Amino acid sequence: MKKFHKPLFFLALFFCLFAANAQDTIYQIDIDKEIGSTTWRYLRTGLHQARENGAKAVVLRLNTYGGTVVHADSMRTAILNCPLPVYAFVDNNAASAGALIAIACDSIYMRSSASMGAATVVNETGAAMPDKYQSYMRATMRATAEAHGKDSTGNWRRNPLIAEAMVDERIVVPHLCDSGKVLTLTASEAIAQRYCEGTVESVDELIAQQLHRNRYTLQQFEPSLFDEIAGFLTNPALQAILVTLIFGGIFMELKTPGVGLPAAVACTAAVLYFAPLYLDGLAANWEILIFVVGVILLIFEIFVIPGFGIAGISGFTLIFAALVLALVGNVNFDFEFVPGREIGRGLITVSAGFIIYFVLLLLFFKKLTSKGPIGRLALNSAQDKDEGYIGVPPELQQYIGQTGEAATILRPSGKVVIDGTQFDAVALHGYIEQGATVRVVKYENAQLYVVEVK
Repeated sequence: MKKFHKPLFFLALFFCLFAANAQDTIYQIDIDKEIGSTTWRYLRTGLHQARENGAKAVVLRLNTYGGTVVHADSMRTAILNCPLPVYAFVDNNAASAGALIAIACDSIYMRSSASMGAATVVNETGAAMPDKYQSYMRATMRATAEAHGKDSTGNWRRNPLIAEAMVDERIVVPHLCDSGKVLTLTASEAIAQRYCEGTVESVDELIAQQLHRNRYTLQQFEPSLFDEIAGFLTNPALQAILVTLIFGGIFMELKTPGVGLPAAVACTAAVLYFAPLYLDGLAANWEILIFVVGVILLIFEIFVIPGFGIAGISGFTLIFAALVLALVGNVNFDFEFVPGREIGRGLITVSAGFIIYFVLLLLFFKKLTSKGPIGRLALNSAQDKDEGYIGVPPELQQYIGQTGEAATILRPSGKVVIDGTQFDAVALHGYIEQGATVRVVKYENAQLYVVEVK
């Protein structure tokens, strides 16, 4: 007779009891805002936390009327590529971009009163966009439905035609949707069309009744303040505005050196632009370095080589490139795994900001620098022909035409002394050595402009 090993028996009993009492962790992420940069960040962070915390599955609770296509596309890609099963719970609404996100999930469950669909691409006023936008959305919806494959009978698990009909009113689904109507499914219709696995009234009901998990821990994603701020700052519209402020601030500083306010605006905008991208791992150190080198070249252009030449053009080019590259998830300038739409999105965002800056420049710069606050800060000396006066401060007008001495080397900026008073000055032509005799020819941009008297 074999000997009974009590230690081994109790050890096996302990493990059996532990396994019986073990609880699976289910992670819940709520998407109840407009689909955009913030909700994209919620999903990305939430999926990462779910994997880190050892969750067995993710429940995505949806109650949204849609949002931007670009962020919905990123969210559906993240769901399709997630190693954990992701279940959608449509808590009343999954409209437009929300429908795309729901279809990307492994299974869909809906509240009995919920609806899903109406994914036509519209503009800010609610009008349908041109067909090229609808074509992209149709293809995206169809590809998402096809990604779930076919069943054992060879039929699509989710009919791609139904997904397309949610976008295009011209698509007819027999016995469901006539031409001229964009498709929206109720819960019962979605079940009949195999776009919904069942109706539930809560996340707990979904987990217990549909996923058949009697013992589980439901852990909910709670966005941090940083998630809210970073989501706001990575909104493409705000990023375009920040690009406008960066270029506008740099240009104003070029035109009014020494004022400081435009430079401060540009620096602040640059920090707000790069900081969330850097923390997200998109903006690399070398991309920020390219931006800094571009700014240095512009400073070099302002103070060392006046006139917009090679240094200035190179500086603007590097700044533009850095702003675009920071939005693109390349690794050491390797774009092999970067989707073309991501590169296009970066170019569009930065170009939009630059175009806004250029339009504002054409519309308002002359007025701002001649009569507005920038003009008052810069003490502009250009003559106003309509009003018949010269904008040089009276106490400085007397120095125009006078001679003095270069107190420092002017290359081109430096100091001059006139009648025992020291002034900031800029050499109008070339460099002027210290001690040379100079004559004041004009006053502009808060500085005297001088030429050397031979």
